[in-house]
Amino acid sequence: MKKGENEKIEIELLLQAILLKYGYDFRTYAKSSLKRRIMRRLSLSGIKTISEMQHRVLNDVNFFETLLLDFSINVTQMFRDPFFYKALREDIVPALRNQPAIKVWHAGCATGEEVYSMAILLKEEGLYNKSRIYATDFNEKVLKISKEGIYPIDRIKDYTRNYIQSGGRSSFADYYRARYDFVKMDSSLRKNVVFADHNLVTDSVFGEMDLIVCRNVLIYFNRELQNRVFKLFFDSLSDEGFLCLGSKETVKYSDLSDDFKAIAKGQRIYRKENHQTSKARIRDKKTQVKDEV
Repeated sequence: MKKGENEKIEIELLLQAILLKYGYDFRTYAKSSLKRRIMRRLSLSGIKTISEMQHRVLNDVNFFETLLLDFSINVTQMFRDPFFYKALREDIVPALRNQPAIKVWHAGCATGEEVYSMAILLKEEGLYNKSRIYATDFNEKVLKISKEGIYPIDRIKDYTRNYIQSGGRSSFADYYRARYDFVKMDSSLRKNVVFADHNLVTDSVFGEMDLIVCRNVLIYFNRELQNRVFKLFFDSLSDEGFLCLGSKETVKYSDLSDDFKAIAKGQRIYRKENHQTSKARIRDKKTQVKDEV
């Protein structure tokens, strides 16, 4: 048996061990991404084989928590992809203004930078006081960082530039306090934020949301898991609610492609189509097909 085939089996056994021991299911994550993270941890820890890593995971909780951080998708920043936030201001905010209350779900929030970005945007648009933001992740360590809202000060220059490009209406310095080598986000931005443990792979519907933001997470999932998560988002959205994805993610080729309509040019922002609208569109498609035949 070739080395690559052995590694594939070892990775499958490692993921099965993690599921049975700790309840985290990574079996439907993109295998290439998982393999890179596993091999990196092998190199850093001095472990020789994936099978040896499996033994370590089963018997050393601290090592498992380190590996869990490796598997988490924590690459984020304030106002990441600023033109996405500009599109939110221009295309989504006008619709949200009509809502008596606004519920936003940041799924896979990682260390929280984009959660605070959303809070700032809603505050500047006069919508924060009637909003509730639910920030979720399966990793308790990154959730703790999100709750604290403390970030290295050397990132602020980039964050400020993103904020300006996104259409920010104030001074970004108004939203944090600097202390030594860190900044702490203003406590008013956490007032209407609920941080919670939620696993997109194993957990169920999360409320009835007006807006779901899940950016640069689905690219790490295989097609089967992506479809399952899209169904979760569809069921968690109110009629004509909005779904926001990362720049390399799309519902276009998913099982639910007909249930979402792209609404922001150049951005992966979609609106859930209610049943009546969806049925009408299906009838139009059938009519178009007949006409073409």
